[in-house]
Amino acid sequence: MKFSSSLKFNAVSDWWDDYIAYDTLKKFIYQLEKQQQHNGLSDSYHDLEANETSALELKKIVLFYEGQERELFEELHELEEMVKHQEEAGFENGGYYMDDIDEDDDDDDSVSGSRGPAQRRRRLSRNSSSIPTREHRYSISSDEYDAGLEESTTKLTNRIKFMKDSVPSDTIWTAKTNYAYDTRLLFKRRITTLYIAFTSLRSYVEINYSGFRKILKKYDKITYSELKDRYMHDIVESAVPFTPGSKDRLNDGISRLVDLYTKCTTHGDKTAARQQLKLHQREKIAWERDTVWRQMIGRERRGEVDGTPTIVGGSLVKEAEPGLLDVATPVGRFKLTRRLLWTIVGVIVFVVMLNVDIVDGMEANRCLAILTFCTILWATEAIPLFVTSLLVPLLVVCLRVIRDGEDGLAPPDATKYIFSVMFSPTIMLLIGGFTISSGLSKTNIDRILITRVLHLAGSKPRTVLLAFMGVSCFASMWISNVAAPTLCFTLIRPILRTLPPKSSFAPCLILGIALAANIGGQSSPISSPQNLIALHEMDPPLDWGKWFAVALPVSAISIILIWGLLLASYRPARSPDGEGDIEIRTVRPTREPFTAKQYWVTFICLFTIALWCVAHEIEDIIGDMGVIALIPIVAFFSTGVLKKDDFEQFAWTIVFLAMGGIALGKAVMSSGLLDVMDVIIRDMVEGFSLYTVVMILSPIVLVVSTFISHTIASVLLVPIAAEVGSSLEGNPKNLLIFITGLICSAGMGMPVSGFPNQTAATQENELGELYLSNVDFLKNGVPASIIATLVVSTVGFLLMKVVG
Repeated sequence: MKFSSSLKFNAVSDWWDDYIAYDTLKKFIYQLEKQQQHNGLSDSYHDLEANETSALELKKIVLFYEGQERELFEELHELEEMVKHQEEAGFENGGYYMDDIDEDDDDDDSVSGSRGPAQRRRRLSRNSSSIPTREHRYSISSDEYDAGLEESTTKLTNRIKFMKDSVPSDTIWTAKTNYAYDTRLLFKRRITTLYIAFTSLRSYVEINYSGFRKILKKYDKITYSELKDRYMHDIVESAVPFTPGSKDRLNDGISRLVDLYTKCTTHGDKTAARQQLKLHQREKIAWERDTVWRQMIGRERRGEVDGTPTIVGGSLVKEAEPGLLDVATPVGRFKLTRRLLWTIVGVIVFVVMLNVDIVDGMEANRCLAILTFCTILWATEAIPLFVTSLLVPLLVVCLRVIRDGEDGLAPPDATKYIFSVMFSPTIMLLIGGFTISSGLSKTNIDRILITRVLHLAGSKPRTVLLAFMGVSCFASMWISNVAAPTLCFTLIRPILRTLPPKSSFAPCLILGIALAANIGGQSSPISSPQNLIALHEMDPPLDWGKWFAVALPVSAISIILIWGLLLASYRPARSPDGEGDIEIRTVRPTREPFTAKQYWVTFICLFTIALWCVAHEIEDIIGDMGVIALIPIVAFFSTGVLKKDDFEQFAWTIVFLAMGGIALGKAVMSSGLLDVMDVIIRDMVEGFSLYTVVMILSPIVLVVSTFISHTIASVLLVPIAAEVGSSLEGNPKNLLIFITGLICSAGMGMPVSGFPNQTAATQENELGELYLSNVDFLKNGVPASIIATLVVSTVGFLLMKVVG
């Protein structure tokens, strides 16, 4: 949870305006960042100390604390005197006690007779009128909680007034009469209320101290200074709320309240007194946090901040799909959307194909209907992609598509078969890849390595662009092309904030990261699902060493060529006003040294990758690469590097998507549809050379992967490539599968072409304006896709022939 959200969640709601204005100070730091980039800062310590906003924040907190502390200790002294007087008077002076309570209640309208937060704020404001008026921030009242206690206390007071019980010989704190019991209960509530106020003030000090420490850490990070320790020691820790004496006074007050509670309520049992007071404190905090949490969620859902509607980025909220047709019916309005229309079309086509003999064989014909139906749903995303994948085993079993020789398998046997092939070693390899990705991200290894590399890039736009593209590609190899662009977009925010308005470097950098992440999706077997689907179809499977021998040179050449394309298209070094070139802020590397946990994660990752590279040589020992994938899973989860929550956050929709593709491929083979396709494909490619087939297949794969998901494109096209390869002389099946898998990652000409493009398309500046438009993707993404495809079909083809 970010500190700004944590502050809202943990703050005392009635004191909200008197906490550190963390968001305001953060905005000021970003302004300093821009000044530093354009003008330079000579004395950061003086700048922050002399800034009116930071000085007023500290002064505000000091004045509020002093007023609260004074009032609380006055109430504590008054309460101690009342306890002492009640103890001396016993049962003889109940009238005085009652009159005193009534007077307090009438004056302060409080549960305990003490001044409430509103009265405290009014008294405090008279003492701190020199603080300028600030913008009112989000606050949540706890009046409902106080109102319930007020009502119950009023009834209790009235009850004590009319007591007529006989006076016993016990003290007021031990007697078992109704009057004594209600007196103790009234003191218990007042002590509890004051105890909660004291602990809340202590929490107020701790939260504000953390706020100053956090904001100073951000200041040092943004401005490349070392101010935090000095400012905290010289300025913050010398302020009244944060001195050891103030902390001792608060702890002393809390200890005195525990003593009062022990005397008045728990009959001298101090341990029980502490437990009960802490229980009351937790109940109060839980009630307030529940209220805060519900209101925070409600405002976030409405897109509001501080009660004001805000523009929410496309990555957070998706607008409702407009209806193609909206008709009123007796049972309500019927809205025909594009997705619903495609679902209806898919069902109609499916039903028609089931009842028309298109190919020979009942099982093959039904499998063709399932294949067409799923293709329509996948291509149009009429329903979620993974849901379509889950339809595959359902339809395959119910329509009896699976055959055993010439006879169809019974549903029980077909169910066992289809589920056994769905969870294959390829799926285990995919989960192992997710585990490595989570381990690197959770331990911050990815950020440490990436920032150290980017620090070497300097301040020249062309060098920074190439460095970020290389980092994005490399990160995609190991933490997937889903997480890599997100990480890189986070790292470039300080750069984007300091660029001149309308600078062409911003869209150039964002698009370069996205295109490089797509290229990174072909660089290693675990960087994207389409690679694993291609590996699954290869016979024999390709080891990692050969994959790297082909994919790494292809990716490197593609990155260099796309980098040149972006430089020619955007000219990112040129200043928006046409005068000179811009300079980019250097990325600051993290200073944290490697920990034992990070060394452990690094060792397991390197060890696992090394085993994957030599999997064929040790297959007599490990059996398959899927077994090797168990190593990081066991190593990370058993040692606490990853938790159960991390496992639940894996991209399980991608896992089920891949499982559905595998199930559909097995159904095509088992039903006999593959044999039918084999005959047709042999006739189509007869007389063509291998390279001619590659040049025909490449643009087809590129077009399909540009308009639909890369994973779905591989699910549909890899089996076709395998069958085409089997039909050619020399059986170059693995080569065509390899080329198809690599080109599936090269489809990046549209904003919807892969997750990196989708993420880049939603990046906004501080004014809520998108950095990229469809023209950017058409002008640069389409040529980049063609370049990458040509590199795969030329350089990649030659390397595949070399490695065999």
